[in-house]
Amino acid sequence: MAFLTSFPLPLIGLLSLLLLHPTTAIRVDFIRKPPPVIPLFREAPAFRNGDACSSQKSNHIHMAMTLDANYLRGTIAAILSMLQHSTCPENLSFHFLSSHFAPKIVSTVNSTFPYLNFKVYGFDSNRVRGKISKSIRHALDQPLNYARIYLPEIIPSNVKRVIYLDSDLIVVDDIANLWSVDLGDKVVAAPEYCHANFTQYFTETFWLDLDLAKTFRGRRPCYFNTGVMVVDVGKWRKGGYTKKVEEWMEVQKHKRIYQLGSLPPFLLVLAGNIKAVDHRWNQHGLGGDNIEGRCRSLHPGPISLLHWSGKGKPWLRLDSRKECVVDHLWAPYDLYRSSRVVLEE
Repeated sequence: MAFLTSFPLPLIGLLSLLLLHPTTAIRVDFIRKPPPVIPLFREAPAFRNGDACSSQKSNHIHMAMTLDANYLRGTIAAILSMLQHSTCPENLSFHFLSSHFAPKIVSTVNSTFPYLNFKVYGFDSNRVRGKISKSIRHALDQPLNYARIYLPEIIPSNVKRVIYLDSDLIVVDDIANLWSVDLGDKVVAAPEYCHANFTQYFTETFWLDLDLAKTFRGRRPCYFNTGVMVVDVGKWRKGGYTKKVEEWMEVQKHKRIYQLGSLPPFLLVLAGNIKAVDHRWNQHGLGGDNIEGRCRSLHPGPISLLHWSGKGKPWLRLDSRKECVVDHLWAPYDLYRSSRVVLEE
């Protein structure tokens, strides 16, 4: 039995047990991943409507975001930025999509914003688990990243329009100005970037397949970022857009026609057929690219919304003291209360 000496000692004991007791059943317990630590936040000040604001529900602005422990710090900052810059902050109604029943997260939002009008909806991750294909960044593969596809089916039927926002942004303008965009006959409104190289969002497999490539025939497809969208919920439901996006996800599973997560199927369905809004409403890419996340500077022009899309998130870079210059624009909205501050209090 000299060969046993080449194995670690715990393994020697295990093999000896098997040899001496071949019928012994060995129980192997799976190590469960510990639940994420929920950050602590300072309570936000109360934001109240001015005299010119109407409290009627018909004047409410409906916002939708995902709710996740890993991005909660960004979500809290985004909410604060919207309330702070809103003329009628009490008219903002938030719809949060969460893939886990997380009472601690809900209570955290409630304690941070005691006057916030919000609801949390469960998103069943099983709806997309078999449809997600691996992308160039792990964070893009998370089921909750695809929840926006199902948003119109999850929120109440009386909601006719919603603004969907990612959790890695801040708003420095009155969100009512984005809400009031005239969609006309379009389903989605978003900043459109026609100078970007649209072909890079799809693989050669897609462009060399004549049947697939003709998808954009009759359209002038341009890139738009799905982290900032105004959605006509009624038209989305009536047009069956969730199913249309899902169909492209099925194609991706078989032919690998793109490298990113939930963005390309949106482009396949809607690019070239959205209502374009001013670029000021999505100063995107501040998180750098999806691989390195290097620092980027602001684009020229007026700004209403700053978006840290890409790998680099401002709270992570600030904590690691490897911040970019633009991260200091996010910092004033950070309500995070570190353990050091708690001890000092």
